[in-house]
Amino acid sequence: MGLYPAKHLGKEIAVLDSYLHKLKELYGINVCGEGGEYETLTLDCPLFVNARIMLDEYQVVMHSSNSIAPVGVLHPLGFHLENKVDSSALTFQEKTQEISMEKAGFVFEVQGDSAERCETTCKSIADVSDVVDDAECKLRISRTKNKSTFSICCWLQDSCSGLQEDLKAVLLKIESQLVGFGFGWEDVLYIHLYIDDMNEFSVANETYVQFITQEKCPFGVPSRSTIELPLLQVGLGSAYIEVLVANDHSKRVLHVQSISCWAPSCIGPYSQATLHKNILHMAGQLGLDPATMILCNGEPSDELEQALKNSDARREIQEKLDSYLKHMRLFDLKGGRMSETLDPIFLYVLVPDLPKRASLEVKPILFVAEDTEATTKTAEEVSCIKAPRSCGFEHAGWHDLCIQKCVVCGKICSIILSITSEQAAKICSDSLSADQNNDDKKFIKAHVGRISKFCIYLLDKVLVENAFSWEDTMNLRLYIPTSLQVPMETLLLMFSNPFSELAEMRPGVPIGKEPIFNIVPVLGAGTSASSLDDILTFELLAQKS
Repeated sequence: MGLYPAKHLGKEIAVLDSYLHKLKELYGINVCGEGGEYETLTLDCPLFVNARIMLDEYQVVMHSSNSIAPVGVLHPLGFHLENKVDSSALTFQEKTQEISMEKAGFVFEVQGDSAERCETTCKSIADVSDVVDDAECKLRISRTKNKSTFSICCWLQDSCSGLQEDLKAVLLKIESQLVGFGFGWEDVLYIHLYIDDMNEFSVANETYVQFITQEKCPFGVPSRSTIELPLLQVGLGSAYIEVLVANDHSKRVLHVQSISCWAPSCIGPYSQATLHKNILHMAGQLGLDPATMILCNGEPSDELEQALKNSDARREIQEKLDSYLKHMRLFDLKGGRMSETLDPIFLYVLVPDLPKRASLEVKPILFVAEDTEATTKTAEEVSCIKAPRSCGFEHAGWHDLCIQKCVVCGKICSIILSITSEQAAKICSDSLSADQNNDDKKFIKAHVGRISKFCIYLLDKVLVENAFSWEDTMNLRLYIPTSLQVPMETLLLMFSNPFSELAEMRPGVPIGKEPIFNIVPVLGAGTSASSLDDILTFELLAQKS
């Protein structure tokens, strides 16, 4: 608004400087064009060593003649290159002087608090060491053992220092872990940022960008998902972070910051998607209209009202999802091609709050196929693999009902394992008591040890039968409802013991000082949108190194 193609398109930014600042005051535009107000064409810069581009002729083509905010495109019709002085014969001082002379009058000094802000940021990071010294005894770490792509999770036990201090301590702990393995933030693909209070989202972002910046991540900032969890309710600190780390720099990111009609712009310092070794990790997606960045259902109050509708709303979500997948398959068939729409697996998690007070967020992980030959070859090899030892459990038909899996042979294995109260009773059938139905929670708490052992056995079975090992695990999360009221330390011990037992049977199972799983406290979780009362839910993603 306020820019007119016939009048302003083709002008140098320096010429329009005062006018752009006036538009900022009137309409709130971004003077640098970062809100999508305009695009720039670079005709000359110090990187153009030999020549500069000279436009001889161009025309302005109207794309939209809207009376308030018209849109035009500058279409070059003729141009040539104008040679520069032979730069190889110039000294560094002469080159600098030449550039300064060429651009005299077009160099502007930016006034503001940038130096002060930088000094403040450096100081706050330096102060973090004091915070961590105080919190070191409360910090906990989990880490998977995949040599190619692994996850590190960090949280605080019994902290009441507040979000900012807790987040600083956790971020610095992860940073020190990365450095210890020879990595940095530039090697991180994805970050799960869990906070206890979404009202402090801006505080979390301000602290976050003291550590993760574009300067530190030349290959692109990591993708991210931020949700609120009941952390303090289970005796944790106000911040809880999981990072996914790669041992190479082959990642590619999508990082849209300007307003567009095809992708929502970032509402935080992260990339919308990161592609690494056939897997596309997408940031948490809210129901935002890209052009307006407004929740698609209208006002936030309408979105919240919809979220408060109980099982009917969840059933509607499930039906819409099923309808979408059916539509995609029909679309492929009408086009006369084989359907490439796979049966995806789903995990639903109920949390207290989301950014922008949205009622739902989707976090897709997609496999991007490159080579089908290797997949077919590996499938033949997998058929010869024997099932693992039973760990004290005899296989039964109902075991398969606990598992959702998506396996691309020789490449990835994704598993969702969910245990309902009924299945828990079957697992512990030899320990059933007459009053079991009167107090399910008490029964489950008393038998979490055996249930956890069964879960590890079943995950191990699926991995081995598909030619994967625990060392291929990229991340392993256990979602547990806070209603069980089992302390975090107790859960860590209960789920560490089965791994130790498994390692005694098979030396290949990785056991270290830190657990390879991280426990995520939630209000509810499950594999169906209409039922989120499963007592234990595992999410495992493995990839061949």
